[in-house]
Amino acid sequence: MSSIGKLMKQAARIQRQMEETQAQLGSRTVEATSGGGVVKITAKCDGTLASIKIDPQAVNSADTQLLEDMILTAVNSALVEAKEISNSEMGKVTSGFNMPGLM
Repeated sequence: MSSIGKLMKQAARIQRQMEETQAQLGSRTVEATSGGGVVKITAKCDGTLASIKIDPQAVNSADTQLLEDMILTAVNSALVEAKEISNSEMGKVTSGFNMPGLM
């Protein structure tokens, strides 16, 4: 088989694996908290948020700014962790196949 043929087969295999991995990442979640557990964020490893939970005792109109800051901190933490998992899993699929611009 020619080098081009081998390369095409390898690219098709990697594409299938990437699609499967992306589908799996869509169902995988991570959690992050802020404010000692007052705010809990669940993010999917596909980069979307699954849920935001706020302890009802934390809601006080005088603390709105603090609550918003805690939500922002928890969301960013969850998204960073989800992205790290996604990059790690996708890296496993593409290991050994070095194609500039693929990832």
